[in-house]
Formats: sequence, structure tokens, C-alpha cells
Amino acid sequence: MTLYGEKVPPADDRPTVQVTAVSWPGDDPEAGVPGRPAGGGARRRIRMLLAGGITAAVLASVGGVGAYAYAGDVPRGTTVLGAELGGRSRADAARELRAELDRRAAELAAPVPVRVGERTAELNPAEVGLAVDVDATVAAAAEARAHAVDRLVGERSVPPVVTVDIARLDAALAKVVGDQGRKMTMPAITFSGTTPKAVHPKPSLALDPERSAEAVRQGWLSGQPVTVPLVETHPATTAEEVDRMVAELAKPAVAAPVKLSTDKGSVTIGPRAIAKSLRFTADKAGTLTPQVDVKRLRAALGDDLTKIEVPPKDARMAISGGRPKVVDNGRPGQQLDGAALARDLLAVLPKADGREVTGELKPAEPELTATKVAELGIKEKVSSFTTRFTGGLSSPRSQNIVTIAKDVDGTVVLPGETFSLNGHTGERGYAQGYRDAPVILDGKLVPGVGGGTSQFTTTLFNATYYAGLEDVEHKPHSYWFSRYPAVIESTIFWPNLDFKFRNNTPYGLLIDTSYTSSSITVSIWSTKIYDSVKTEYSPRRNITKPKTIYLKPGPSCIPANGIDGFTQDAYRVIRKDGKVVKREKFTWRYDAEPRYICGAEPS
Repeated sequence: MTLYGEKVPPADDRPTVQVTAVSWPGDDPEAGVPGRPAGGGARRRIRMLLAGGITAAVLASVGGVGAYAYAGDVPRGTTVLGAELGGRSRADAARELRAELDRRAAELAAPVPVRVGERTAELNPAEVGLAVDVDATVAAAAEARAHAVDRLVGERSVPPVVTVDIARLDAALAKVVGDQGRKMTMPAITFSGTTPKAVHPKPSLALDPERSAEAVRQGWLSGQPVTVPLVETHPATTAEEVDRMVAELAKPAVAAPVKLSTDKGSVTIGPRAIAKSLRFTADKAGTLTPQVDVKRLRAALGDDLTKIEVPPKDARMAISGGRPKVVDNGRPGQQLDGAALARDLLAVLPKADGREVTGELKPAEPELTATKVAELGIKEKVSSFTTRFTGGLSSPRSQNIVTIAKDVDGTVVLPGETFSLNGHTGERGYAQGYRDAPVILDGKLVPGVGGGTSQFTTTLFNATYYAGLEDVEHKPHSYWFSRYPAVIESTIFWPNLDFKFRNNTPYGLLIDTSYTSSSITVSIWSTKIYDSVKTEYSPRRNITKPKTIYLKPGPSCIPANGIDGFTQDAYRVIRKDGKVVKREKFTWRYDAEPRYICGAEPS
């Protein structure tokens, strides 16, 4: 390039200054032109020197102000909560900010007023983990160095970086929400016989933990009440989409049978079997997805599948001579490819014609072999629980208890596996050997198939409870019955109420059941982990008295003496190596069971 006529090598990296030309008073741009006075060139040289000098002075001034403004790590004029941090190193700024926080300790510890919906409350900052992150705040203040040109002078207040324990905050705010919120109604399609029933989704109204935390972080030191939003969340599947699934899949699915063909023969899958196996499942986001449950399909087809399938048989354990032993080594079988059958059957269910699928039979190994069972660590009794009943073994209720006990006896639950009582037994109806006995329906005792199975459920629940196993799902009765321990008991009802526990140990476990003419016992065999599992009760509170209700006499009327209602807490206390390793709280409120009298009310 050329500068003032001098050749400069391209590699020259000396700095250059670009000066914009300015017009000075008395400038004569046409000097040197014929007819104009001479001397213009000299004046231009003088002006160029002046311009260069002013530019140098301006740059020197800018450099000086910049050096002043950015002395230290934090630019001068920077404050946080009124504390001057500017011109300091990060370490000095952090010390100054901590000193300011100490001076404001009472202010920072003061309760924080919050509003959630229509309710107000106060939060204790320490209980929800509200704090100023000093190091992060100083880092944010120091980041201003990146904006040197814009902030050479003046003052700047940097907001503090606030931290909060989101889980603890959410738990505290949930108490404020109370009954203002509502749970999401998930979309669903169920079958009553072969008639599909649509459940339309409804949005939830609840706290969003992240948004709650952001609102509290921003509003904590503002001196004003903090408004925490309740957020409405809609399920992913809409009501219109549910109706479309009913019209396009659920109704056509049960309109006609499907023929299942294999190399060993064919089976007709009737509408009832289809209805029992076609499931519409919603995930946490409310996305409804149809699928064929092959396990339910097998149960619905029953003996029809025995013509073409040979199910594998698991190895079995039983208690013999007071010790768990393998009593059956099991055997392999031959079964339909379940994944392919579910896929192909789902594809033809919407169709009116061509309702036929081809099933492929594959070798099926048992889930539990004798070798695997022997390696599970099932060697000793871990817990046992007994409840008592009346009426001997001849009563329908007692027979139901024995029937479900026999079904569960000998079940092996693998490490990490969740056991579902409904999933294990399937539907408990007349075809499965259950009989009519009293059940609670709409708040009163009425005859119902399977009555008494709740007593077995309570016995099994307590056996797993005292084994220290993880409670996944259970629901106590509406009324308390003296034959059950308060709070730690469970009802069951097909298909809506289930009992589930998880084997949260590294060992397998064996469920052993036994009975007498007046009692049912469930024992858990595995490898003992804990020293002891015990229950501590709180006093009963909120006592309510039963009212008297007169019912029309007849076979469906079952009298009751009435039972007080109350609320109580039960604490599961688990000890290991002489120390309490877990203290788990269970709480339940029992309604007062009315005194039912089969007869007309006295006038």
C-alpha cells in the first residue's frame, strides 16, 4: 500500500490511524487552481498536523478513562445490593459482598411473603435454601469488562445471583396451593364388555417447580410480595383425538372376530378377548397410545391357545422341611411371537375386512430355571404376618381368601422387580373360582364376587412391609376393621385398586402362604438385610362418630354396628447395624362407618 508516497511492505504491522477529513473555517478547497491565491497546501499541512494531534489527545484520554474504569477485576462504579465492588479484585469484591450480606443478615432471614392463586403465606428463606451465591455474583459483576466501550464511566448496579432448593421450595409452596390445584385427567379409552368408553382429558392446574423458583429468586429481595404462578398444563392428546380413536379403532376393533392362523392350527379371537387385550395407555405427558397386551390376550383366550401353544414352565420353590427348596426344575415351551402378534393384530383391528393374522411359534425358555433360582439367595425367613377370620373354611369369604392365597403361593419375585397382585391373579371372578361375599361399595357392605380378598391383600402387604420392601401402591379401607392393623392395611378391587411392592434388594424373594380354618399367613423368604422393622403409632385424632342408617330389608342388605372414624400416623422404623436407617411415615383418615339397620326407621 502507499502512504504519503512512501512504499510500505505488506508485512508491516505498525498501527495506523484513520482520520476523517473535516472542514475548517477559511478552508479553500480550490487553492492551487489557476486564478486562486497560492498557499493552500501549507495550510492543509498545518491542519493535518492539528488533526493528528487532537486525535492523539482523544485516544490518550480514552485510554486513561479506560484504565481508570477497569482497574481491578470489577469495573469501577459497579455495586451489588449497595456494596461498592468496583475497582476491586474478585477476591476483594467477594469479601466486601460477604460483609454486606452479614450487615443485612436480619433482612435476608426475614420471612418472604408469597401469593399462590388466592392464598398468601410466608416462606422461611433458610428452609427453602434461599441464598446469595457470592462467587457467581462477583463473576457476573466482572463480566462487564467485555462491554468496555459502552461503560467507561457512570455507575451500574448488578443484581445478585440467588440460589434456591427447588425441591424444598416446591414442597413448601404445595402446602399453600391446597385445594386450588387440580390433577390432570388423563385421556383414556376403556371397555365395558365390548362397548368402548371415552375419558376426555382435562388440564392440570399446578405449580411448575422451575417457574416457581425463578419467581422467588427474582422477587426475594425486592421488598414486595412474590407472586408464584399456578400453571395450567394440557394433556398431549385432546378430547377430539380421543373421540377419533374410539371411532376409528376402538369400535371397529370389537365389531367382528379376528382369525389367528399358525402352522399348528387356527384360533378365533372374539370381540370380548379383543376388548380385554386392547389397551389405551397415556404417558406422563398425556399422550394416548393403543397397544395389544398379549398377556391379557392369552388370559382371555384361555384353553383355546393350548391347541397351538406349549407354555414354558418356571422352576418352582417351596418350603420343605422348614427350608426353601427347588421342587420343580421347569421346562421350555413353544409360544407365539408376542411382539409380532401384538403388532399385526393392532394393524387389522380398524379394518372391516381382511381380519386375519398369521402367528409364528417360537421356542420359549422359562424365565426361571432351577440354576437361576438357586442363585437368588432365597435361604431364610425374613418376615411373616397372620390375620384371622371367622366362619371356618366353608364360608364364601374364607374360600375366597384361600383361593387367592393358593394363587400367590410359591411366587418368586426377582431383584428390582415390581409385583402387582392384580397383575398376578388377573380378574377374580366366578370363572376363577371366586364366590360372592361382602364387599364395600358406595360406603356400605353389599354382596360382591371376591369379597375377602382384601384380607389376604392386607396380610401380604404387612409381610412385605415388615420385610422392609418398597411400597409402590396400596390403599387402606374407607372404614377401619379391628381384624386389621390401623393404617398399614390395604384393600383391592379389580381392576382399579391394586397392591404393588418392589423387591428393592439384591436378592430374590419367595412368597409362601399357608392357612388354617381361622387364619391366613404370608411369609417372605430371602436373605435378611435389616436388624428389625417395627411400627410406631401416633395417637388417634379427629375422631368422628357413626350415624345410623336404615336400609330396605332383603338379601343385599348387610347390617353393621358402626365404627368410629379417625386419623392416625404409622411410622415404619427400619434398623440396621444397630442404627435407624429409615423412618417412613404412613397416614390415613378413616371415615366413620355408619350403623346400618335392615329395617324401617322407627316413627
